[in-house]
Amino acid sequence: MSWILWVKALHIAFMVAWFAGIFYLPRLFVYHAMNNHTAVDEQFKVMERKLLYFVTPFALLTLILGLLLIYAYGSAWFAASGWMHTKLLLVTLLYAYHGYCFKLLADFKHNRNRRSHRFYRVFNEVPVLILFAVVILAVVKPY
Repeated sequence: MSWILWVKALHIAFMVAWFAGIFYLPRLFVYHAMNNHTAVDEQFKVMERKLLYFVTPFALLTLILGLLLIYAYGSAWFAASGWMHTKLLLVTLLYAYHGYCFKLLADFKHNRNRRSHRFYRVFNEVPVLILFAVVILAVVKPY
């Protein structure tokens, strides 16, 4: 069995684990933004921090394995795969989203959050839309 299939399988598995966390973290932000109780506020801070730091290694492993796949397929394949360029742009946006979650985490930690739960409800949908687009690009390979 080809080692590339193992890399691809691990890439997908780490991506799924990363997305599980990146889907749930903004949902915690929604509930945190709605909360008015100090004890519950402190519990949300712990949950959010632990979740973000738990899924960040999955994001890094997804990136490393994805770059390894691109390297393994070669530069000619990469140049001819226009869909991959679009996918990488969307994935870059997702990593920026992940990084922005650290800023939001710090805002909550220092009691500086000024955003409403409605903002976080919309914010929560961004990775879903990116995931749909990335999966469609990776499976359909439209160009």
